[in-house]
Amino acid sequence: MSLTTAEQQATRQELQANFTLTGLDLATVATALQTTPAHVQAVLDLEVQAIEEPWILRNYLAEVLRKQHVEGVPYTRLSGSPRRFWFLNQARIARGNLA
Repeated sequence: MSLTTAEQQATRQELQANFTLTGLDLATVATALQTTPAHVQAVLDLEVQAIEEPWILRNYLAEVLRKQHVEGVPYTRLSGSPRRFWFLNQARIARGNLA
């Protein structure tokens, strides 16, 4: 899934907004996703090692917000199910970590 420059900017803003809404810090998210704070920040900035990483972070943030009973910022490109994209590694997304 290739994003235009505008779509990349919007996706970065949406991920960051939802991260901020959780009230968590990078270290907490990194521990939950079995990675480093720097790697989480890289995913927030869409500087990813694998195309599935934004989906993994999106799913994690959505779950945290759901448990907090907080409505997240909607996504324009990371919306719906990642299963509709045949090229994504569904097993990696299902594992739910960035390791």
